[in-house]
Amino acid sequence: MAEVLTIYSGPKKGKTTSYPLVSIIAVNFDHPEVTCDFIESLHKISYPNIEVIIVDNKSPHDDPAIIKERFPNVILYVSHTNWGFAGGNNQGIMRARGDYVLLLNNDTIVDKGFLEPLVKKLEEDKTIGAASPKIRFYYDPDIIQYAGFHPINKYTVRNSAIGYREKDRGQYNEDRETAYAHGAAMIVPMEVIKKVGLMSYIFFLYYEEADWSFRIKKAGYRIVYVHNSLVYHKESISTGKLSPLKIYYLNRNRLVFMRRNIFGKDFYIGILYQLLVSIPKNALKFLLKGKPAYFYAYCRAIGWHLKNIFNRDIHNNPQL
Repeated sequence: MAEVLTIYSGPKKGKTTSYPLVSIIAVNFDHPEVTCDFIESLHKISYPNIEVIIVDNKSPHDDPAIIKERFPNVILYVSHTNWGFAGGNNQGIMRARGDYVLLLNNDTIVDKGFLEPLVKKLEEDKTIGAASPKIRFYYDPDIIQYAGFHPINKYTVRNSAIGYREKDRGQYNEDRETAYAHGAAMIVPMEVIKKVGLMSYIFFLYYEEADWSFRIKKAGYRIVYVHNSLVYHKESISTGKLSPLKIYYLNRNRLVFMRRNIFGKDFYIGILYQLLVSIPKNALKFLLKGKPAYFYAYCRAIGWHLKNIFNRDIHNNPQL
């Protein structure tokens, strides 16, 4: 893996093309074989100047040492604390040397030429603060998971991905500005991170990339979707499609996002909707279906906010 090459001699009449160093960061939590598959795909890319940083989030069962054994050029940081997705990526960013930081889920497989369009886009337009590629489902490789995001609704605090579950017929083969980058694959210039700060540790899991995108836009930058960069996503390996853990963090962090980013009348309307309509309806649905663990996850999400109603850490933005 090319870690230190910064200049690549192109085929055109002796011209030289510069390839800025890209720090690729992924978080591992058990399942190191999945991370090894991810790194193997990075070995096949055409972009010649990367460093790969894997942060193990205190895996409770599977030893991450095999990652370093198979790929000695990879930087493996084994944390003594599970920092969650946001904090794990922050640990990697703090160790990154690149001009650009690319966050990738460890359950992604990248296309050979996926990185050049992302870097080119950011190099040519300094008003862009983050970019994400087109993402397709790994096990249904013609089906789109992400071709941009619609804005988050101020009251439901939900949004949807553009093109989600559509067959890719080229209908999104055009770069466009988008509401948020996708946490499974997003590239951010290091200079932007120095200005905006790291992801907030308070999220731990879910909504952190939406919040980070919101802050990047607030700082005056744009978020873009880059159509000719392609990544395949296996979906969540660690949390599963639906679990009490996922329900807890999605609902807890939906309210955290509101408390950090929605203000005035919209905030109060949104809070009332969440507490009086959305959360009770969904919680009771699981209780009636005989799934008390899911019901309890909703209750814990609300309880966390009652315990942390005056917690200033909710509004903290850690700096690099």
